[in-house]
Amino acid sequence: MDASSAQSPEDSRRRELGAFLRSRRERLTPSATGIAAGQRRRTPGLRREEVAMIAGVGTTWYTWLEQGRDVRPSVEVLTALCEALRLDAAESRHLFILAGRQQPERRRIAPEKVDGPLLHMLQSLVLQPAYVVGPRWDVLAWNAGAVAVFGDYGLLEGDARNIIHGVFTDPHRRHLLVDWEELARATLAAFRAESAKYIGDPDFERLIALMMRSSPEFREWWPQRDVVHRLSGVKHLRHPIAGAMAFEHMSLSIDDGSDMRLVVYTPLAEQNSIAKLQKLIDAMPQELRSA
Repeated sequence: MDASSAQSPEDSRRRELGAFLRSRRERLTPSATGIAAGQRRRTPGLRREEVAMIAGVGTTWYTWLEQGRDVRPSVEVLTALCEALRLDAAESRHLFILAGRQQPERRRIAPEKVDGPLLHMLQSLVLQPAYVVGPRWDVLAWNAGAVAVFGDYGLLEGDARNIIHGVFTDPHRRHLLVDWEELARATLAAFRAESAKYIGDPDFERLIALMMRSSPEFREWWPQRDVVHRLSGVKHLRHPIAGAMAFEHMSLSIDDGSDMRLVVYTPLAEQNSIAKLQKLIDAMPQELRSA
């Protein structure tokens, strides 16, 4: 009896899992993941340590996985490997089957519409800049205070109305946020934590691909896979007209299954922010104040 016939079905499954991971790793070029190719490589594709780094796992552990050893990756690790190796839907399903795990059901984004009581609440927040974002953090509705502080979202179209896109690519937003790097990192970490529910969704994937092309900071920080809970706290702004302002901000979940959130900024007494906000709103054209 040769060695192969003595293998158990479980041994064979693990060996096939390792071979599949290796085949996907070897076909992936460093440039596709934002990794500098550097010196000449002896083997095609990514190195094991590079895949481990992108997926957030140990190099030794990942090596054992490729070698078909008896290690049992969790659903979360398998999901990270799918993303790190840029697997499509069929490949991801195959990986989960080989690992003996149930692939999590993908969340689908419901039609995004803000109306009724939520819209009325938004408009009633006269001295509190506020907006509603969808699951992908697209700004769906806003009030006059938000226009006064952040600019008119009605002038933006498509991805330009997305929070992540604005933070990382809009020079106005970068100047507005006093602690830009700290806030941008925290914003990205919160976005990653929430987007995990939509891994593989075409709209999310397209936005992430766009940001990888458009922002060197996003391209550097996204592979680090930092995650935080929903943001709250104090933001210090340097408004082009009002000057220094300070706001306490928080995000409120909309309990209707849509994954929409109401983000509210409350001006603080610091920097005379309340009076400055009132003056900004009073100076706005009537059509913007009543929008």
